[in-house]
Amino acid sequence: MTWFRAGSGVAKLAIRRTLSQSGSYAARTRIISSGNQYFHTTIAKSKAQPAPVPRAVPLSRLTDSFLDGTSSVYLEELQRAWEADPNSVDESWDNFFRNFVGQAATSPGISGQTIQESMRLLLLVRAYQVYGHMKAKLDPLGLEQREIPDDLDPALYGFSEADLDREFFLGVWRMSGFLSENRPVQTLRAILTRLEQAYCGNIGYEYMHIANREQCNWLRDRIETPIPMAYNRQRREVILDRLIWSTQFENFLATKWTAAKRFGLEGGETLIPGMKEMFDRSADLGVESIVIGMSHRGRLNVLGNVVRKPLRQIFNEFSGGIRPAEEVGLYTGSGDVKYHLGTSYDRPTRGGKRIHLSLVANPSHLEAVDPVVIGKTRAKQYYSNDENRTRNMSILIHGDGSFAGQGVVYETLHLSALPNYTTGGTIHIVVNNQVAFTTDPQSGRSSQYCTDVAKALNAPIFHVNGDDVEAVVHVCELAAEWRQTFHTDVVVDIICYRRFGHNEIDEPSFTQPKMYKVALFFYDLWVFRFVSCKDYVPQKGDWLSAFWSGFKSPEQLSRIRNTGVKPEILKNVGKAIASLPENFKPHRAVKKIFADRLKMIETGEGVDWAVGEALAFATLLVEGNHVRLSGQDVERGTFSHRHSVVHDQETGERYCPLDHVIMNQNEEMFTVSNSSLSEFGVLGFELGYSMENPNSLVIWEAQFGDFANGAQVIFDQFLSSGEAKWLRQIGLVVLLPHGYDGQGPEHSSARLERFLQMSNDSPFVIPEMEPTLRNQIQKCNWQVVNVTTPANYFHVLRRQIHREFRKPLVVMAPKNLLRHKDCKSNLSEFDDVQGHPGFDKQGTRFKRLIKDQSGHSDLEEGIRRLVLCSGKVYYELDEKRKSTDSNDVAICRVEQLCPFPYDLIQRELKRYPNAEVVWCQEEPMNMGAYNYIAPRLATAMKALDRGNLDNIKYVGRAPSAATATGFYTVHVKEQSELVEKAITSDSITNPTLA
Repeated sequence: MTWFRAGSGVAKLAIRRTLSQSGSYAARTRIISSGNQYFHTTIAKSKAQPAPVPRAVPLSRLTDSFLDGTSSVYLEELQRAWEADPNSVDESWDNFFRNFVGQAATSPGISGQTIQESMRLLLLVRAYQVYGHMKAKLDPLGLEQREIPDDLDPALYGFSEADLDREFFLGVWRMSGFLSENRPVQTLRAILTRLEQAYCGNIGYEYMHIANREQCNWLRDRIETPIPMAYNRQRREVILDRLIWSTQFENFLATKWTAAKRFGLEGGETLIPGMKEMFDRSADLGVESIVIGMSHRGRLNVLGNVVRKPLRQIFNEFSGGIRPAEEVGLYTGSGDVKYHLGTSYDRPTRGGKRIHLSLVANPSHLEAVDPVVIGKTRAKQYYSNDENRTRNMSILIHGDGSFAGQGVVYETLHLSALPNYTTGGTIHIVVNNQVAFTTDPQSGRSSQYCTDVAKALNAPIFHVNGDDVEAVVHVCELAAEWRQTFHTDVVVDIICYRRFGHNEIDEPSFTQPKMYKVALFFYDLWVFRFVSCKDYVPQKGDWLSAFWSGFKSPEQLSRIRNTGVKPEILKNVGKAIASLPENFKPHRAVKKIFADRLKMIETGEGVDWAVGEALAFATLLVEGNHVRLSGQDVERGTFSHRHSVVHDQETGERYCPLDHVIMNQNEEMFTVSNSSLSEFGVLGFELGYSMENPNSLVIWEAQFGDFANGAQVIFDQFLSSGEAKWLRQIGLVVLLPHGYDGQGPEHSSARLERFLQMSNDSPFVIPEMEPTLRNQIQKCNWQVVNVTTPANYFHVLRRQIHREFRKPLVVMAPKNLLRHKDCKSNLSEFDDVQGHPGFDKQGTRFKRLIKDQSGHSDLEEGIRRLVLCSGKVYYELDEKRKSTDSNDVAICRVEQLCPFPYDLIQRELKRYPNAEVVWCQEEPMNMGAYNYIAPRLATAMKALDRGNLDNIKYVGRAPSAATATGFYTVHVKEQSELVEKAITSDSITNPTLA
C-alpha cells in the first residue's frame, strides 16, 4: 500500500480541483434528511461563471508514480502511452491499467466508468481505513458530539445517490482485506455497506499510522471480513455468565457497604469478560504467565473475578479486616487499603489450560505501577528461559485521564523496544470513563483520544463501545493475537462511563450533570460468602504469599554472614575482568586503564572503585547469581570510570569482560545496559525486575544523584514502604552519585536527607545490638550508606545477596573518590583469610563504621575531639589533620547511616571519653545527614552519660534553600572553612545555643 500512502494527499487535492470545476462544497456535521447513511450534507452549489477549461500538462513536468496525477488529461495520456507500450509507464500504473482495462472489456456494466472514478473509489476505501473510527458509535451514553470527516463523504469523490447501485471496478491488489477478494466488480452500495460495517460500528480501529505492510494486512484480514463478526450461542452464554459475575459483584458490594469506597466498575463491567476471554485466548497461543498492573478503578472486581482472590477475604477487608493471629515469625506490616492490594493465582482457562496471574500491588499514584510490571515480566522471562518472550506477558489497565496525562506512561511505552527492557509487547487496556475525577476530556488532554500517545510507537489502537460486550471480547482477543504474533504493544480503549462519582460517596453531578442524568437512568452465593467472611481470619499464606521460600521475615532472626572471597577466586575473576581479547583494539586510554587494573590484581595493591565493583559482580556471578546494572550511561559510567563495555576503535565491536567470567556463561547472566533518559520509568522497571527472584543483584544508577527525584514516586510509594504495605521484600540497589565538588546546585546532592527522613528506625530507642541477636536491619525499611573505600563497597554489594532476607540499599555513590589517590584498597581486604586489616572478630564483611586509622588503642584519653563524618569529606579532613599535625583529633567514618550503628558509635565514645563530639558534613544544615544523626547520636551519648543533643557540635554549611552554590570560588571557600573548623578550631559553637 506504499503507493496509496504516497499519493493519496496529492490525489485528493486533484479530486477536489476537478470537482470544483463544476461547483463549490459546504460541509455540515449532520446526516442528510433522506435517510441515506452514506452521504453527509456536503452539497454542490452551482456557480454563475462557466467552469475553467483544463489545460494539458506536459508529461516531462509530472511524476510517474500512481495517484500522483493532477488532471484527467494526464491520465488519458498515460493510458495511451500504456496501450502503445506497457513498459513505458511506472509499474504501479501498469498494474492499474491491466486490472482496469482487462476487467472493463469483459464487464459491460462498467463500460461507462472512468479511470478517475476507480481511483476515487480506492481513495474512499482508504479514507474509511484511516478515518472510519471517527464515525464509529463508541460512546455508550450517546453524548459525544464528533464531526465526521469530509473524507468519509462519497460526494467528496464525485459520487451521488444515483451511483449507489452502479457497478464499479476496484481490481484485485496485493494487500489483504477489502481489496484482496476475488470480487473486483461491486456496486457502490455494497462497497459502502461493507466499509460501514467494518469501520463504523461499535469498534473503531486505528492502525493506518503503522508503517508496516505485513502488520496492516494482518489487521485488514481480521477487520474487513466478508461478514460481520459474531459468536455462536455457546460462546455468548459464557460471555454472558462472565458479565453477570462482574455486574453482581458490584451490585452486592453496593448493597452491603453503601458508604464504603470501592472505586467500582459500574458502567465498565464489560472489562471483566473481556479480560477473561483475553486470558483464555492468550493461553491457547502459548502464554503461561501474565503480570497485571492497574490502578484502583475496578481493581476489586478484577481481584475477585479474574485473579480469583477469595471473596471471603475481600468481604472481610470491607468489614474492617483484622490482623492475622500472632505467630512466631509472622510479619504483618502496616497493611494498605483493599483497592491497592495484589495477589496471584493459577487460573484454569476455557481451553483446558492453566495460566498464572499476578496482580501487582499499586499505590494511588495511578500509573506508577506500569514500569514495575514491565520489569517483573522481563525478570520472569529471564528466569524461565523465555527467549522468544511468548510465555510471559504483561497487561496494564489504565484510566483515560492518567494514560494521557501522566508522563510515566510514555516512559514505559518508550522501553518497549529497547533490547534490555523489551518484554515482547504489552497489552494496554484503557477503562475510559470519559472523565478524570471531575475533569472533562477537553480539559485533560490536547489530542482527540486519550490513547494518541501510543501512536508514537506504531501500536494499533482498538476503540470499542463499552456497552457492547461482544465487541469488547472481540478486540480483547484480537489484542492477544496481535501481541503473540508481532510481539509489540497494542491498546484496547474501552469507552464506557462511571455510573457513580470518582468514588461511591462522591457527588458527580456537581460537575457532570448531563452525563449523570443519562448514566443513572446468583445472589445466594454472594450472601453465603458474606456471612462466612465475618468469621474469616487471615492466614499466614494469605498475607505472606509474596515471600520467597526460605527467606526470613523481620520477626525472624537472620544470621550475619561473611562476604569475603577466597584469594584464588579473587585472582582468577580479577584477571578475567581486567583482560581484553588479543586482537581487540580499544581506545588507547581504555587500554591503559585495563593494564592498570591487571596490575592491581597481580600486585594485590591499589584496587580502585571500579575494580572493587567489578570484583563484587564477578564473584557473585561465579556463585551463580544474576547481576543486572541499568541506568543512564552506566556501561562507560557517567564519570568514565567503569568501562564495563569496551568498544573496538576499528570495527566498533563491543566486548564486556563480565560476560566471560565463567565457562559457557549465559549472555544475560550479567546485564549492563544504558537506559533511556528516564528516572521514573527505568527505576520502576528495575524495582519490578528485582521483585521476581531474590538470587539476583539488581542495580539502578542515576546519572547524578540530583536527578533521582524524577523518580520520587517510586522511592516514596514502593521502595521505602512496599514491604510494610504489601509484604513484598525488595533487594534493589540504588546508586546515587553524591558529593560537593563545586559543580553547582544540580550536580552536588542526591538529597540524602530525604532518604534518611523516610527511614523508620526510632531515634530514641537503642535496639538489641548483640551480634547473635541483632535484627535491627531486618526491622528497618531500607539501608542508606555513604561508603568511602572500594573494599567496603565490595562487601556492601555482596551483603545484599549473602543474607536470608532482602532490603533496598540506597548508596550515596562517590564522584571524585573514583580516582582519589587515597581511596584505594588492598586485595587482601576482599578475601576471607585471617590476619589482615579487613578481617576483624566477625570475619571479613561490610564495616558499618570505620574507626580512626591512626592506630589508637581501645582507650585514648588524650583525644580532645571526635569528628564523626560520612562520605568523601573524610579524605579532606584527614589531609587537613596531617598537614596541621592535629594528632589530638580522631576521625571516624559512619559508613552505614541507616539503620544507625548504635553499638559502634558507643564503642568510639568509650574509646575517647574526654573528646567533644562533632558531626561534620559538606551539606547545608537543613540537608545531609545532620538532622537524622543528631537525635540518634544523642540517644547513644545519653545512654553512656556523655551528654545530650546540646553536646553535639555541628560543622557544615549554613542552612540553604539551594543544595549548593553555583560559584566555584564560593564553594572552595566554604569547603576549606568547614574542614579547618572541624580540625583546627579551639572551640565550636553549638548551633542550638548560637
